[in-house]
Amino acid sequence: MSYSQFTLLQVKEDFQLQTIEGKVFLPETLKEIQPSPRLLSILEDLPWAIAVGTEKARSEVLINPMLLEVRRHLKQRISVFSGEEFNVDASLGLNGVCDFLISGSSEQLAVEAPAVVIVEAKKADLNSGVGQCIAEMVAAQRFNAARNRPVSNIYGCITSGTQWRFLQLQGKNVTIDLTEYPLSPMNKILSYLVWMSSQALS
Repeated sequence: MSYSQFTLLQVKEDFQLQTIEGKVFLPETLKEIQPSPRLLSILEDLPWAIAVGTEKARSEVLINPMLLEVRRHLKQRISVFSGEEFNVDASLGLNGVCDFLISGSSEQLAVEAPAVVIVEAKKADLNSGVGQCIAEMVAAQRFNAARNRPVSNIYGCITSGTQWRFLQLQGKNVTIDLTEYPLSPMNKILSYLVWMSSQALS
């Protein structure tokens, strides 16, 4: 078994999790971050990525550039991993590949604790990625604890590139914000991603 095989019901049962649906945990007041000319130039290929429609195209053109913009904004104090094997406990199904993972470390050759944000790419139905994303968040929580670098909140995102949904794991409680936030205006998405990523640096 691996992350991709988890449904929402199964991940709740296997890890004794409680879910809170619909609650907004993102701060209401954040300084919105303006996208750089570099990011805006890259996202000129947005119509192509949408037309092609594959998760790979959306990941390359929409998601990865956004996460690298977050890394630049935080002065390279975080690392962004794409398509990384994140094998924490295969006996529990906490193994496999994360689409994207953000670590609160500048080390880029290997994932260093703490892992703070998991981003799961889905081309259409965001609901289909909830179980997998939560399983990866549980893995990040255990990864951090095993290295004596516990983080109170682990964050998750499920995104098509043009729509984003956010999750938060605190202990055994998972908050699922059911809002689907649009990419435009992207300064709001950037501000949320920077805020989540910076939690490991405070």
